Amino acid sequence: MRKKRLQATALIYRAEEEAAPRVVAQGKGKVAEKIMALAQEAAVPVKEDHVLANALSRLDLGEAIPLELFQAVAEILAAIINVDRQQPSGFC
Repeated sequence: MRKKRLQATALIYRAEEEAAPRVVAQGKGKVAEKIMALAQEAAVPVKEDHVLANALSRLDLGEAIPLELFQAVAEILAAIINVDRQQPSGFC
């Protein structure tokens, strides 16, 4: 069985400035590894979802996520917000 090549997409969402999250970085293989390493260094939450990653990989840099991906991305953002709220004050 062939191992799937790592792929990563980074999103940004500023609710007060943008209607939807948008793609700020994406890549496969070594580029994906670098995106993941930078996320880890910056304590940016990472979610593994092969189906969503494949769909997001079709978007261009700077492109907002399409309506059909809102639900999946919203669930991830909600989970991240929930985890952030559960962290003790001053926790890094």
